[in-house]
Amino acid sequence: MKIVSTVKELKTLREELKGSVGFVPTMGAMHNGHLSLIRQARIQNDAVIVSIFVNPTQFLPNEDYEKYPRREEADLKICTLSGVDILFMPTKEEMYAKTEPEILAPVNLAYILEGGSRPGHFDGVLRVVLKLFNLARPTNAYFGKKDAQQLYLVQNMVKTLFLNVNIVPCDIVRESDGLALSSRNVFLGKKEREQALSLSIALKNASQAIMKGERDAKNIELIMLDSLKDLRVDYAKALSRDFEAKEKITVKETILLIAAFVGNTRLIDNLWI
Repeated sequence: MKIVSTVKELKTLREELKGSVGFVPTMGAMHNGHLSLIRQARIQNDAVIVSIFVNPTQFLPNEDYEKYPRREEADLKICTLSGVDILFMPTKEEMYAKTEPEILAPVNLAYILEGGSRPGHFDGVLRVVLKLFNLARPTNAYFGKKDAQQLYLVQNMVKTLFLNVNIVPCDIVRESDGLALSSRNVFLGKKEREQALSLSIALKNASQAIMKGERDAKNIELIMLDSLKDLRVDYAKALSRDFEAKEKITVKETILLIAAFVGNTRLIDNLWI
């Protein structure tokens, strides 16, 4: 595995790659969810590029940019053992200039749910993803379904900017008790870890209600909220997979989404119905 930190180095190595290239953009602090993305990229491509970059432009001023978990040594080991060909680990000075054109996410999609609580977050996400796509020039890029809104906005950017990359959505990876893997789970104490299960339980209860015939979206949202009553809930929504409001649940066209605070840690989870 070759480790590089500059744009020039990455461009040089990218020119040497032959065949299909899989790309996995990450912010590090890797867990089995990241590992599943890398493994899928390894299986489906001739070469794999992974980036580790805690992107400052997607954090709001009051958020945890400085506290975001960083585990470089462990991340390097995971990437090495996973057969990554190139690991790109730039600094923020390498990725951003003092004067840049702005990349703005669509207002109707970017200022609801995650964007409603974190205005401007997706502008930063799309900016860095576009930069990384231009550098890695991947055949396929791998994104987890847990960040469902991010995934949709990246797909929309690829489509509307005519980018030559195939976006591969990858299933959520969970602990044996149902908790969705997240780099922020390290912030949870023992009691908070137990409370965090409310998110997956809420999705399970809503799914069971749908299986029994419940189709009213508002009722499904109330079921989720009831399961989350011990947490500070940001949102619990049943929407179309285009992130539009629905009155009725339609199987294979719906997504259930939750964001809630467990202590001071904000977690998200979702279920594709």
